[in-house]
Amino acid sequence: MPKRKRHSAQSQGTNNSPAPSLLPQKRHYRQRAHANPFSDHNLVYPAAPDQVDWAVHYPAFAGTRKAPEFADVGCGFGGLLTTLAPLYPDTLMLGLEIRVQVSQYVEDRIAALRASAASAAPATDQPPGAFQNVSIVRANAMKFLPNYFAKHSLAALFFLFPDPHFKLRKHKARIISPTLLAEYAYVLRPGGVVYTITDVQDLAAWMRAHLAAFPLFEHVEPDVLRAEGKGPILDAVWNSTEEGKKVERNKGDKWLACFRRIQDPPEDADEPVAA
Repeated sequence: MPKRKRHSAQSQGTNNSPAPSLLPQKRHYRQRAHANPFSDHNLVYPAAPDQVDWAVHYPAFAGTRKAPEFADVGCGFGGLLTTLAPLYPDTLMLGLEIRVQVSQYVEDRIAALRASAASAAPATDQPPGAFQNVSIVRANAMKFLPNYFAKHSLAALFFLFPDPHFKLRKHKARIISPTLLAEYAYVLRPGGVVYTITDVQDLAAWMRAHLAAFPLFEHVEPDVLRAEGKGPILDAVWNSTEEGKKVERNKGDKWLACFRRIQDPPEDADEPVAA
């Protein structure tokens, strides 16, 4: 079977077909549901966040010194990112996805959405820069998250329908674990929020228990977040992903849990008090 020829969004944007035809089709991006996070995926990573050229990912923001504030770990087909991008146009968002074809799909989807927005802008109320604030990298977040994000740089961290790793011996591969929570607390700024959702009750209990036990996170109710103006984020977490929509179609259950990053304790908090 001949290999499918992928056209860039720029070349597609020159024809007279309607904007929706620019969007890539998932059937051309076949991929297994999950990837082994412990495998050597032969990826190249920046040595530190200040070595990432974000202008490559967000050309409309070049020269602004802005960096991503929302990170979707295991972003899948990019439903959350493309839903939130128009709602928070001044907030840079980055998806991290380890699977080759899935990350390529999201990259092509973003390019197509940018091209569609640019061509449609004169006839609509949509700004020409729509979707310029969203991008993706193919990366293993379990190993190299701090290579992309500086300390306290993120306002939101998303873990939506992660691999449940049902077998006991595979629990070490779960994306929420005591070791990894230290990294998430490092990149998340005080006041930032971790959003988790799953359709697996056992995994929901696991994630909630580990986050609640970590000293730098505290549980926060969705109603509190809505009162703070984060309702659109919660709605996107619940409804925007392919996995979430599949659960809805199958009339399944979802478990949502959100945790806020609290302030670091004072450095001398553990020092003995002089007599």
